[in-house]
Amino acid sequence: MNTPALVTRPDRLELGEGIRWTGEEVVLVDLLAGRLLRAPKDPAGPLEPLARLPFPVGAVAPVAGHPGTWIAAADTGVCLLAPGGATTWLARPEDGAAVRTRMNDAVADPSGRFWAGSMGYDADENAGSLYRVDHDGTVVRVLEGITIANGPAFTADGTVMYLADSARGVIRRHPVDPDTGVLGTAEVFATVDDGSPDGMTVDAEGALWVAVWGTGTVRRHLADGTPDRVLRLPASQPAGVCLEHDVLHVTTARVGLTDPRPEDGAVFSVRVDVPGPPTPAFRLHDAALPPVLPAGGPA
Repeated sequence: MNTPALVTRPDRLELGEGIRWTGEEVVLVDLLAGRLLRAPKDPAGPLEPLARLPFPVGAVAPVAGHPGTWIAAADTGVCLLAPGGATTWLARPEDGAAVRTRMNDAVADPSGRFWAGSMGYDADENAGSLYRVDHDGTVVRVLEGITIANGPAFTADGTVMYLADSARGVIRRHPVDPDTGVLGTAEVFATVDDGSPDGMTVDAEGALWVAVWGTGTVRRHLADGTPDRVLRLPASQPAGVCLEHDVLHVTTARVGLTDPRPEDGAVFSVRVDVPGPPTPAFRLHDAALPPVLPAGGPA
């Protein structure tokens, strides 16, 4: 890819992650600071705060039928964030883990389930897991023995999930039953030798965009795994990606850098030639709603 024109927001985040286009707005997190942020329409405008929580927040998805309400992978579990900041925990499955762990990246799939990965604070080997949140609010551990779970990212029909184990430099492709959320046998989709695959998104052609931590690049792989193109950034730690139509947004991080460059931690936007769909909403059955969330539209 020729170097396109990058637009850079003025903010600098400690650990910018979990960027998502909901179809109405672009949201992201400053993970360790517990900040949920909105990116205004002006790609050069400053980020706007939506919530600040007293624990890390890895990623969110909107809750269908409940404007302003989010499901979040946060702290040691999964919670609902109501308008006004009320927090209701669905589960805290990482409480009591053998090492200190936290939730990391997460996304809703096209069937309206929420998938969230975890990791040890010190990237402890095999300490991470992947969880699925079903429509009744049940949180189920579906994979374990992961070191740093990143992604997940789904194809538009919900039959394929890509999941990165960043510490091992591998992206796996998992078949998914859209009706049940059950995973099939995984295969290696791509490996990264010069950095760590981090946040990912699938575009309208079924290609996978991957933020590659430590390399200052975002890479596009075709659906068969073939490397297709590379976007180079003036920041060494790309962490999250999303597509808003044909605009690719990329978060980066300053955490761990002893001598950060001026644009480390920035959020970048650039036009690309293949668009992408919005992130799906999480669909929670009204019967499972906590009292702070009144019943809304069809879930």
